[in-house]
Amino acid sequence: MVPKPNYKFERLERQRAKAAKKATRLEAKKEKAEKRKVDDIDLESTDLESTGAGFGESPGEPPSPPQEDDDPDR
Repeated sequence: MVPKPNYKFERLERQRAKAAKKATRLEAKKEKAEKRKVDDIDLESTDLESTGAGFGESPGEPPSPPQEDDDPDR
């Protein structure tokens, strides 16, 4: 005798597997984004140290224009 198919159980199993796969992919995506953020922060801090920026100027501001002297002969 052939066993009777249990469609509801099979569908629930497929849904559980799909949800588990989706959760795994979401977790991997979050870890990758977090790692990228940490790398960007590290990169910015090393850029600031190597360029000398950060001493009185924030990285988002444009450099200040050169100061003009009062000497008209120049």
